[in-house]
Amino acid sequence: MALTQELEGALNAQVTLELESAHQYLALSAWLECEGLPGMAHWMRMQSGEENEHAMKFFEFLVDRNATVKLGPLPQPVLEFNSVIDVFRASLAAEQRVTEAINTIYAIATDARDFASYPLLDWFVNEQVEEEATVQQIIDDLERIEGNGYALLMLDRELGARQEGAE
Repeated sequence: MALTQELEGALNAQVTLELESAHQYLALSAWLECEGLPGMAHWMRMQSGEENEHAMKFFEFLVDRNATVKLGPLPQPVLEFNSVIDVFRASLAAEQRVTEAINTIYAIATDARDFASYPLLDWFVNEQVEEEATVQQIIDDLERIEGNGYALLMLDRELGARQEGAE
């Protein structure tokens, strides 16, 4: 069964959104590097890599379904922030935007009775729960340590220990 035009369009938009998220995470990483927080910058670069992987999952799904892949333009990422917590709030907002888009795609697939899309979308629904929870926990930690430079250093080191494939 071929993808409906609406579903194909939504999946293509998701490829672009995932690439946009990867681009934004690189900008967040750069800001953190300039602030002397290499561990948090590393964590953001890891997130960028994940977002690229997510884009490729949608890309490959479109190819497997014999659909046309159409990449959209990427907007300029936000480059300036007032604080470390603002950087992570921007990360959470981006994740929430991705979650909303995936939920919309799921609704379109359901309306189209495109059951072949469900396994991919189920994976992303679960992934987004994890992504939002992880970033929210970092925000909670940052709120707890407000003004404590030693605690910020410890959190920076903790986030810097993240390895590929591990959360």
